[in-house]
Amino acid sequence: MSQLEEMQTYVRIVEAGSITRAAEQLNTVKSAVSKRLTDLEKRLAVSLIKRTTRKQTLTDAGRDYYQHCVRILDDIYEVETTLSDGQTALSGRIRMAAPISFGLMHLSPALRQFNRANPDIMFDIEFNDRQQDLVAEGIDLAIRVSNLADSSLVARKLSTTRLLICGSPEYFARNGKPQTAEDLLYGHVKLQYSHVSPSWQLKNHQGESLSVNLPAVMTANNGQFLHDAAIEGKGLILSPDFICADAIRAGRLETVLEDCLLQNEIGIYAVYPQTRFLSQRVRMLIDFLRDYFAQRPDWQCL
Repeated sequence: MSQLEEMQTYVRIVEAGSITRAAEQLNTVKSAVSKRLTDLEKRLAVSLIKRTTRKQTLTDAGRDYYQHCVRILDDIYEVETTLSDGQTALSGRIRMAAPISFGLMHLSPALRQFNRANPDIMFDIEFNDRQQDLVAEGIDLAIRVSNLADSSLVARKLSTTRLLICGSPEYFARNGKPQTAEDLLYGHVKLQYSHVSPSWQLKNHQGESLSVNLPAVMTANNGQFLHDAAIEGKGLILSPDFICADAIRAGRLETVLEDCLLQNEIGIYAVYPQTRFLSQRVRMLIDFLRDYFAQRPDWQCL
């Protein structure tokens, strides 16, 4: 095995977090990856990773070697990309992660359009509402709908979404339509998205902050499911407009207290690990998505 291949394997072991996950991402067997690491440590005459049955920990030498490997591999890739840019068609695999509702409703048509122009790109997409570790799971690019706090990631803003409190006409006929944040405290129930705080941060009629935690009659980890339950009159939802815009336009859902939310806008971002030089195909995809969502998406036309 060449020194370059050794570096590539070592970087994958470190970033995957285990030899087992590295083997899965390299599409090989665990024993082969373990042997490559052992041979590398013998050749360098140092211990790079302390391995136990539960976890792996980098030694000081292992950390230094990893940083040098990443820099060298990125330099090599950058040189090759500079030479080949504009001369070859985009090709290869892009491993992505995206939230389920936004991914299926809005990202999917964008990716199909990109793929029509670049048919040699193969997408490997995981739709999941949990926040994933991009480095450990070998993900090139993720779409996140959130206020980002992870400084280890580089973020490119694609668009925004508004948060709206919604209920069906039938629900409001039974329970009344709240005119102030305080009105929510009397006889109202909610449908809770399990990946966010159960408390809604609102402003009362005096403009003061008010934390409201309504009784949850249903909890789920998918916003589209809760949207459908709200249409059936099961309760109120706090929903991004990219999920509920069509139902609002059709009159199946109605919004309330739009001016009462302390935070009613969230960014939609493309994020990737800052430790890596982006491949040309990922850079081009991010640029495409920025242009695609810059054209005032349908959900913003309420």
